[in-house]
Amino acid sequence: MKVRAIKRGQILELLEQINNIPDNAEILVELQAPRADITGGTLSDDEKLAKLNQLFGTWKDKPELIEIFTELDKNRHAYGGREIS
Repeated sequence: MKVRAIKRGQILELLEQINNIPDNAEILVELQAPRADITGGTLSDDEKLAKLNQLFGTWKDKPELIEIFTELDKNRHAYGGREIS
């Protein structure tokens, strides 16, 4: 379950109603900083590069992508334009 919260000192204030966990129950919380575009902050160049490398890493070791991009490149340059009269 993912729930958004606001940290106020050592207290996490939940932004959603949670009914399936009783009061005073111990829970395990995994913290994740909000994305920069949500908070309005900006990422440093190193952080941007790390995110790009993480994204492009999913394309790593995919030889069929070379064939796909080669075909796209051929099709892109094949159109000669329309005839002007």
